[in-house]
Amino acid sequence: MKTGSIIGLPLAAFLILSSTSLGDDQISIPTTADAFYQPGTQPLPDRPGTDPVQPMDEFRNASFSCQQCHLFDDDNNPEIETGPMNLWAASMMGQSTRDPVWQAALAISNRDAELSGEYCIRCHAPTAWGSGRSSSGTIEDFIYPDDYDGVNCNMCHRVVDPVADEENPTEDDLILQALIDSGDYPDPDQPGNGRFIFDPTDTRRGPLDDITSNMHGAASILHSPHHQESSQCASCHDLSNPLFIRENDGTYTLTDYDQAHPTQNTDDMMPEQRTYSEWLASQFANGGVQFDDGRFGGEQHPTGLMQSCQDCHMPRASGANCAFWYIPDIGDRESLPLHHFSGGNTWVLGAVHDLYEPDFPDYSALSDQRVADSIDRTIQMLKAASDMAVSQVGDNLNVTVTNWSGHKLPTGFPDGRRMWINTVFYDNEDAVLDEIGGYDYVTADLDTQDTKIYEMKLGIDETVAAETGLEAGESFHLVLVNEILKDNRIPPVGFTNAGFQAIQASPVGYSYPDGQHWDDTIMSIPKGAKKAVVTLYFQTSSKEYMEFLRDGEALSSDGLIDYGQIAYDAWVNRGKSAPVAMDSLEINLYPEPNPSDLDNDGDVDVNDILLLISDFGCTGDCVGDINDDLVVDVTDVLILLQAWTAG
Repeated sequence: MKTGSIIGLPLAAFLILSSTSLGDDQISIPTTADAFYQPGTQPLPDRPGTDPVQPMDEFRNASFSCQQCHLFDDDNNPEIETGPMNLWAASMMGQSTRDPVWQAALAISNRDAELSGEYCIRCHAPTAWGSGRSSSGTIEDFIYPDDYDGVNCNMCHRVVDPVADEENPTEDDLILQALIDSGDYPDPDQPGNGRFIFDPTDTRRGPLDDITSNMHGAASILHSPHHQESSQCASCHDLSNPLFIRENDGTYTLTDYDQAHPTQNTDDMMPEQRTYSEWLASQFANGGVQFDDGRFGGEQHPTGLMQSCQDCHMPRASGANCAFWYIPDIGDRESLPLHHFSGGNTWVLGAVHDLYEPDFPDYSALSDQRVADSIDRTIQMLKAASDMAVSQVGDNLNVTVTNWSGHKLPTGFPDGRRMWINTVFYDNEDAVLDEIGGYDYVTADLDTQDTKIYEMKLGIDETVAAETGLEAGESFHLVLVNEILKDNRIPPVGFTNAGFQAIQASPVGYSYPDGQHWDDTIMSIPKGAKKAVVTLYFQTSSKEYMEFLRDGEALSSDGLIDYGQIAYDAWVNRGKSAPVAMDSLEINLYPEPNPSDLDNDGDVDVNDILLLISDFGCTGDCVGDINDDLVVDVTDVLILLQAWTAG
């Protein structure tokens, strides 16, 4: 079995032909790759100031070489799979390039702004990008199977900390200095936007400082504290669009089409994703959050204190990390970080399996079982991310959703990703009286009327609309959006408005007080309701977004491959991104106590009349004051008699 044998496109993709072209009303922005330049390591062949270096083509065959020792089954611990290769390959990290949704979005991005895809490729296909095969902004220049291996082993384990620190390997100093000399050194306080720094030689780095033997064939294995830090994840999980610059009034306008962003300050760019910054501004990054219920961290996490991205997304277990697990002190560990990388994508990995695995039955990393296990881990991660409480307050139902993740909930890629509250009210005979937030699993339609939906909505202003021929307002054209129209996603523990304003992640069209990492929703209880079932749902990809990809002319440069149709069909075949229930509660409902029931026995009867008569004429806080006007008079008598006759 050779992982590198998996090509970038399924055979079926080449059978989809299309004659459509760019719509007459839309104008493609004539940007160049320079407009999307980011400091850091630059891809071959143009990497000024960093010679002498080993070509980034050394990334090639990374998966094939690593799998020889790290794709295995631990016979000593059959209950849990711990092999890094096994887990990575069956994750969205491992399949980020083969993701059909990304491939469709990439095609649309290149059409909207020429060569913008080069910016997308650096995170989704870093091997190809680092090797200089992204100059067209498409995947069509990929020539090696390993170009499609996503965020692979060598990519992560050759990353260099942009922050000079005496704890880092001394080899880092020379690498950072070369970037300083060339003018490509990125601001270490802004590690996002794919601003990678790679070791130009085949020297691997990792978090362990007790490696007794180097069996990798690399020059050496260096202990890198950076590989235990959340900042390593920031490169691809904190993204801003360099095509826009922020003006003094807070709006975002287009920059020059053929030049790098004038400041290269991400705070001056249009924010797209702020997952790392959300974590940085949370309690998780500032002392941590203790979980004694084991929802995060794994069974072997030493403390249960969640601080880093790795704490949650690489849970700990006892087991082996290489095929030599039976050799003492080499491959078997008590607290091993597992390469799960579970996030919030519940269906795309299954789509990748459907598109590729049938043609490559020996590709066991994408076996039915491993894909199912990975999706299940994702669902469990989603369930752990929130808690929900439901209570009745008079005639209203109060639903509280609490965010226990280290970032906004939901976070990450904004288009089509959402949570919502579904409430079903039942009568005495369990018949449905009313439903709020109903979802049709056949059509994938969500009833949005009166529904609390947690999401981020982006849009295009009139200026960009005039430049592109697109309509102003809400839009999925991610590379062109320059407005945040809505962001009511729930902030994490430690939220402050000032802190989130500083990272361009303030709520929009909604408000949360400082310190609040939950949200309350109040809804009226319909008359006759005796029970309510409340469910918090999460959906990775909405119908609206998938139809946008399908209808958005997401074509290859020769027009022969319709990436949008491929993505849409995969979505249909995988259940249309069926929503996942993160939390669900049932509550019995009781009518509001009748104010005429003065003795609170559940009935309005003669006893209540006697109480009122005995209290007649009383002023102030009186038992018989039914209408709360501070006097017991004939009006109270009439109210009581009406309630009595009404039963």
